[in-house]
Amino acid sequence: MQQVISVWVRDPRIQKNDFWHAYMDYEICLHVSTTAEKIVSLMLFPCSNCVAAVSCFQTNSVFFTKKTSRVRRRFSEFVWLRQKLQENSLLLLQLPHLPPKNPFFSLNNAQQVADRMKGLQRFLEKILQSNLVLSDSCLHLFLQSQLSISKMEACVAGKTSFTVAQAVQSCGLRRFHSEEDLQRDLSVFCDSDSDSSECRDPGHKTRELTLNKSRSAATLDLRGTCQEEMLS
Repeated sequence: MQQVISVWVRDPRIQKNDFWHAYMDYEICLHVSTTAEKIVSLMLFPCSNCVAAVSCFQTNSVFFTKKTSRVRRRFSEFVWLRQKLQENSLLLLQLPHLPPKNPFFSLNNAQQVADRMKGLQRFLEKILQSNLVLSDSCLHLFLQSQLSISKMEACVAGKTSFTVAQAVQSCGLRRFHSEEDLQRDLSVFCDSDSDSSECRDPGHKTRELTLNKSRSAATLDLRGTCQEEMLS
């Protein structure tokens, strides 16, 4: 069976660590289909904020088990990915370059943001055409999980209670480590522009989410980490 891989980078957002420190991340949309589904794959995500036409690549092997994913990554994580892929390829492959670091890069400069975003898309387009890169677990965790760099490295090294496949399949489902994580999520939820009854009655939301905490420790660890990364 052949796979058609569609990828694009879009939707830059400024994320704040605190009052003084901020960074920008980007949404990576990935869709994997068979050759017959290629045209349909272009319709899965609205493309009003896409930086370029969706790029499709056909492979002769099945590399992705998760059909559709959306994750957010910052530039420093792209730098980490390239370094890991280059190390793991044992210099058998010369990887494409990322957009150059600009010491004068401004989060509020629309042209600079657009240029970087296009460069990141070109980077993904090129590496996804290499079977050697496609077989690397770091790439799959980068594209289809919200694990942090340290968690991705630990997972690839077999030092986590979950496998790479479990990380890919489970990430994005809402689970919480503790009451603190639960309250932090509620705080973010109610600080948004939502005018739902759940914000007006946070106790209801707390009770509802608390019922979902009766999973195994390994699943809680994995899915809670994904949620933490989405909120960070």
